[in-house]
Amino acid sequence: MRASRVEIWLKGLVAAGISGAAGGVMTGLAAAGIDPGHFNLQAGMGATVRIGAAAALINAVIGVAAYLQKSPLPGDEGKT
Repeated sequence: MRASRVEIWLKGLVAAGISGAAGGVMTGLAAAGIDPGHFNLQAGMGATVRIGAAAALINAVIGVAAYLQKSPLPGDEGKT
């Protein structure tokens, strides 16, 4: 069975969001290396999770926006 253009487009959109979010999580973990007194996995777990979640959300939005810039809504080209 062949995937429709919309299915392919939606999968790309989701993949862009996931990829961006993964980068954001890595940013949150990197914060622990930059400022271990404030961001760590023991006493500062809440701050580390918050910065990771915020970075994941922001990066996911940026990833989706970049995907939409290159692949706007799928059209009906080629259909009769």
